[in-house]
Amino acid sequence: MYYFIPKAAERPVYSYRLSIIHFWALIFLYIWAGPHHLLYTSLPDWAQSLGVVFSIMLIAPSWGGMINGLLTLRGAWDKVRESIVLKFMVVAITAYGMATFEGPMLSLKKVNSIAHFTDWIIAHVHVGALGWNGFLTFGILYWLIPKIFRTNLWSTKLANWHFWLGSLGILFYAIPMYWAGFTQYLMWQEFKPNGFLQYTNFLETVTQLRPMYIMRSLGGTMYLTGFIMMAYNIVKTVKSGSLLANEEAEAPALDKASDGSHKGEHWHRWIERRPIQMLIASLVVILIGGVIEMVPTFLVKSNIPTIASVKPYTPLELQGRDIYVREGCYTCHSQMIRPLRFETERYGEYSKAGEFVYDHPFQWGSKRTGPDLAREGGLRSNTWHYNHMYSPTSVSEHSIMPQYPWLIEDALDTASTPGKIRAMQTLGVPYPAGYDKIANQDLIKQANIITASLKKDKIDTPNDREIIALIAYLQRLGKDIKASEVGTTK
Repeated sequence: MYYFIPKAAERPVYSYRLSIIHFWALIFLYIWAGPHHLLYTSLPDWAQSLGVVFSIMLIAPSWGGMINGLLTLRGAWDKVRESIVLKFMVVAITAYGMATFEGPMLSLKKVNSIAHFTDWIIAHVHVGALGWNGFLTFGILYWLIPKIFRTNLWSTKLANWHFWLGSLGILFYAIPMYWAGFTQYLMWQEFKPNGFLQYTNFLETVTQLRPMYIMRSLGGTMYLTGFIMMAYNIVKTVKSGSLLANEEAEAPALDKASDGSHKGEHWHRWIERRPIQMLIASLVVILIGGVIEMVPTFLVKSNIPTIASVKPYTPLELQGRDIYVREGCYTCHSQMIRPLRFETERYGEYSKAGEFVYDHPFQWGSKRTGPDLAREGGLRSNTWHYNHMYSPTSVSEHSIMPQYPWLIEDALDTASTPGKIRAMQTLGVPYPAGYDKIANQDLIKQANIITASLKKDKIDTPNDREIIALIAYLQRLGKDIKASEVGTTK
């Protein structure tokens, strides 16, 4: 932004000093803001509070940068009507301002309790990704490629089509996701007058979101179509020009002061001119927040209260967990029940930090396209899970989950079990010494129990299939400290 907008507008950046404040404030504050993604979770309260405070502080430098970009165009707004490059860049800066205001607002606990795990977050992220990152990149390419190849853009008309398709694509993508996010929250937390949940079946929410997802697909298609137009336009531009490999340039020498510095320079040039100083200073500023937030969790055991009933995963469950991660199940299913009434009524007892001491990494998740699985163990039969993975709609009519038939066909790689056990031991999981040598014996015993239960329901499958390991993992979730009653999640 600070290079290409002044170039495209042929105007100097509005405020050099503001850009310096923008840079240092951003790289210092952003490191502290990460915990705002984990409000109401098992993360220690002090870390959550730090994330909220520093997220709110981010508004100032972020909007300082946005204002700096927009004011750089002062006196050049007439060019925006004609310049396709500036059109893209103005929308990009606006999207940056919207996203960097919404982000701190989402760090407020009340707002976060509404938005987290919903499609509201998807909308927020894509305003930044499609609007800020995407449109700024498009504007840069439309300005830069003709310069490099010493020609005019092949088709300004096609670029304008790209701009309007992209702009409408963002709207058709983001607005339905905001709508979907509010729909999800309102349905999840609605209670009947008698105190029971109004919508006990998670799929009742999913069916309501289908129109929004169709609109989202339309928006994404429009955006992608515009991108393809740009790619074609750039290829034609390149072919119509000739490459300028290196542009000769020169500038008048700066007068040096007696101390060796250059007269009239801002003090910050001392850092900018020396990449090592810049690297070290940036690293120190970034590390301050990281060290203060991470070191206490490594050193203070009380951050993770011990729960005696929580035990390490069995070898088969450990294999199943890796399959769960490999297939990306955590992108649609969270494993974190927040201490909010509508969540504990639906899923069961809220999650504690001590539950996850043997999870490397934990599967808390950030989105609930499907229900939370933190208390899934024992809720349904092995047969249900088998059929659900093979054909989700056979057990949940309106499910939008994809099929995973290869889990039933592919053999489990038990040769990797000893290595996985040793890796967990290195991370502090208290498996007995030498357990890696006999782990597969326990794996086979547990697999035989699951295949025997499936056989009772006329499902005859070998005990060495991946589906068996995944079932073992799902049936373990939440069992160690499960409450006596768990809400219904079909």
